[in-house]
Amino acid sequence: MLTDFFGICIIYLVTLLLAFPLGKYIASVYAFRSSWHDRIFQPLESFIYSLSGIDPKAEMTWKQHLKALLWLNLVWFFWSLLILTNQGWLPLNPDKNPSMSPDLAFNTAISFLVNCNLQHYSGETGMSYLGQIACLMFLQFVTAGTGMAACAAVFNAMREQTSTTLGNFYVYFLRSCTRILLPISFVAALGLAMEGVPMHFEGKATQINLSGDTIQVSRGPAAAMVAIKQAGTNGGGYFGVNSAHPLENPTYLTNLIENVLILLIPIALVFALGYYLNRKRLAWMV
Repeated sequence: MLTDFFGICIIYLVTLLLAFPLGKYIASVYAFRSSWHDRIFQPLESFIYSLSGIDPKAEMTWKQHLKALLWLNLVWFFWSLLILTNQGWLPLNPDKNPSMSPDLAFNTAISFLVNCNLQHYSGETGMSYLGQIACLMFLQFVTAGTGMAACAAVFNAMREQTSTTLGNFYVYFLRSCTRILLPISFVAALGLAMEGVPMHFEGKATQINLSGDTIQVSRGPAAAMVAIKQAGTNGGGYFGVNSAHPLENPTYLTNLIENVLILLIPIALVFALGYYLNRKRLAWMV
């Protein structure tokens, strides 16, 4: 019991130690302060803006923010339905898992779209690798980015004391994904993969268990999905039982990483509020 107590203390201590600098970094991202990583991300962001016809300098009201959010979510909803109802014959399906029925696809798409991640399927038998990546993992990124973009708009409204010029939703959204979620998830996925979480595109492995029975062990690109599942405070995991699965959370270190990840950004956003408004005491009060 004492070991469990110390483990919990370590999780919160590590989270706080990482949340301070991350909160400062998030505030600088939303405040558009110049940094060395601009050389990495600005070309990618500029390409996306030009490709989609977005003017990153255009100011938006709260109504325009809401409209942009809803339209994006509508597009992602139909994209998810398309993937889930056709995954059975699409590529990256070595285990030959079937397509979802329309009602299950609707439930899954809505669930992941609103970031509650209700699962009425088991990932081992109900999802192809393409479905896991192009639908579920994609939604885990963009829905977390959507929430963070809305949070950035609130930060701006509190600082500027207005609801008419709140910045650009698309800019906040893209910066949340490229400059915050993607780097954190990339580093976390590397750590998880090094600790034994599967990260490849091979099909099920045939193994003989301790009873002498031949079993099929599901694998796939789990580390990448687990990383954003935790970092984006999502619920839907790669396997049916999520982080209770031995391949999704195989060691004490992966358990530490995953618990820190799911707490990190929410706590960092509280500190980001203090840095963004230059009112650090407010962050501690929150």
